[in-house]
Amino acid sequence: MSIRSLWIITHEKGQSGTVRFSKRYPTVEWRAKSLGGTQYVAVPEDSGILHPLLTELGLTDPDKSFIVSRDDCARPQRSPALELHLEGRDGGALWPMLAIVQGGLILACLPLVEAPPEPRPPLPSLASVSQGLSLLTGLQSFLCGAGGKLEAEALASRLALLPSVLLQVCPLGTPLDTPQVGSSPAATAATPVGTQKQPAWKAGLHRGRAVVSVALSEMVRSMQYGSRSRQDLWDVYGSVTCKCEVEGVLPNVTVTLSLPPNGSPLQDILVHPCVTSLDASLLTATSVDESDGSAFSGPYKFPFSPPVEPFNLCSYTSQVPVPPILGSYQLKEEEEGQLRVTVSLKLHESVRNSFEYCEAHLPFFNRGQLGNVDVKVSSGQLEVTREKSLLVWVVGQKFPRSREVSLGGTVSFSGQSSGPTDPLCTGLTAYIKLYFRVPDLTLSGCSVDQHSVQVYSTAKPRITTSRELVSAEYYIWNSTGDAPVSSGLILQTSDQGPVVGWSQGLPAKSSGCERGDLSGPRQRHNGPVWRTGRPPRPLYPHSSPLSVSQRPASPLQT
Repeated sequence: MSIRSLWIITHEKGQSGTVRFSKRYPTVEWRAKSLGGTQYVAVPEDSGILHPLLTELGLTDPDKSFIVSRDDCARPQRSPALELHLEGRDGGALWPMLAIVQGGLILACLPLVEAPPEPRPPLPSLASVSQGLSLLTGLQSFLCGAGGKLEAEALASRLALLPSVLLQVCPLGTPLDTPQVGSSPAATAATPVGTQKQPAWKAGLHRGRAVVSVALSEMVRSMQYGSRSRQDLWDVYGSVTCKCEVEGVLPNVTVTLSLPPNGSPLQDILVHPCVTSLDASLLTATSVDESDGSAFSGPYKFPFSPPVEPFNLCSYTSQVPVPPILGSYQLKEEEEGQLRVTVSLKLHESVRNSFEYCEAHLPFFNRGQLGNVDVKVSSGQLEVTREKSLLVWVVGQKFPRSREVSLGGTVSFSGQSSGPTDPLCTGLTAYIKLYFRVPDLTLSGCSVDQHSVQVYSTAKPRITTSRELVSAEYYIWNSTGDAPVSSGLILQTSDQGPVVGWSQGLPAKSSGCERGDLSGPRQRHNGPVWRTGRPPRPLYPHSSPLSVSQRPASPLQT
C-alpha cells in the first residue's frame, strides 16, 4: 500500500500546464520493477507525464472531441483509475493513475500495484487505490484551504511546506493519513495520555464533550425515455460521512450499516484507510460482475480509529428495482415558434411523500428567448426565467394523495434575441431535469441506528445519525423527439446540460463533447475525476442484470 510518484500541476485554459511539485519514491519504484518483471514501465520525467495526463483528462485539444488513444472502443474506461499511455520511443502505459481536478489545480499519484501486471486485479481489491485517493483529497484540502478556493499566494506558501508535510503523512511512499486543512508540519500535538503513542497522521487530540455524528447520503441517477422500445436507466450510490469528537489517542469506534430483510446487498464498497479490520466478503460484491445471489447482505460493520476531521467512512452502490419518480415528457410543435408541453410525474409508492424540495427544470435550447407562456400545473407553482428560456416547476414538499402531478400548456418564442444554445438539444430533442431531496430515506433501505454505533472511550458520547436521498443526474427525455439512446450509450454532464458519449469510448455524438466522470455533477474541464465518497458506477446497459431495468407498467407511459 504505497505510492510510486506524486504530482501537483496547475493548468489554465489555453495553456499547456505546469508541474509545480513532484515527488518520487525510489524504494517503492524498485518494488514496482521487481513485481513488473519484463512488463515493468518506468515513471518518466515530469515532462513525459504532463501532456499524456492532460490529454487523458480532456484538458488538451479542446477542438478534438475524439482522440484514438483515449476514446477507442477497445479501451473501456475504468474510473477512477486512469490508464496513462506514455509518448516516445519506449511507450508503455502507467496504471492505475489517480487524479483529482479542482479549478486550475490537478493532483495526481501513481499507487503501487502489489500484483503481477497481467491479468490486472480488480480495483476494489487494491488497498493502495483507496489510500491514494484519500491522500489526494487530503492534499487538496491542505493546498486549497478551508474555503476550497485556489489562491496563488496561499498555494505557493503551502507548496513550500509540502515536502515536510509528506514526510509526516507519507513517509517512504506509504500514506499514513491525510493532512488537516491548514495544518502545519511544525505544529506540535498535545501530549498523549497514558502509554499509547500518538500516530503521525493524527495532528491533534480532541478535548471536550464527546460527540459522534454519522450521516448516510444516497444519490440516485436516472435516464427515462417514456417508450417501451427503449430501456430506462437508473442507479444508486451512497456514502457514509463521520465526524468523531472523542477523547483519547486512538479511540475505537464501530459503525454498523443495516439493510431490510428484502434489501439488495451493497456493492462496490470502498472504505477509508482508518478502518482497522474488515470482513473480506464485504468487498467481493461488484456491480460489473454477474450476481449469483450469494453476496453478503449485512449487517456491515466498520471498526475504525477516527481522525480528528470529518471523513468519508465508506461508499457503496446498490441496485433497486424502480426509480423513485417516474416521468413522461411530450413536446410537440404546433406552429412556427410555438410548442405544446405535457409533463406527468408519478411518485413511486415505496418512497416517502415528504420532500425538502422537489423541482423540475424544463430548458428550451436553440429557440430564441421565451415569449408567451400559457402553462398550468396541477400542483405547486411555475416560475419563468425568460432570459434563460427556462421553466422551473416547483412541485413543493409533497405530492397530492394520488402521488401524480401534471403540467400542460403552450410556450412561444420571440426571435428578437437569441436564447441559450446546445449542440445536442435541437428540434424536438429535449429533456426535463429533476432536483429533489428526501430526508430520512434511502432507496436501498440502508440505515445507521444510533444504538448500533459503539464507541470505546472514557466518556460516553452523544451520538447522532441521519440519512437522505438526493437526486443527481435525473433526466426525463421528450418521448416525441429523438432521444440520445443507442446500444452502449451513456450520459455525461457539462455545465450546460447532458453530453452524450459511448460507453466503450467511441466518439461523442455531438461536437464539443468530452469524456467525463459519472460519479456526480461536474462542470466541463473542471470536475474531479473522482469524487471522494462517490464511487462511479457507469450506466452500462449490460453491466449487470439490474443496473438497467425495464420500466414497470405505468399509466404515465404513452
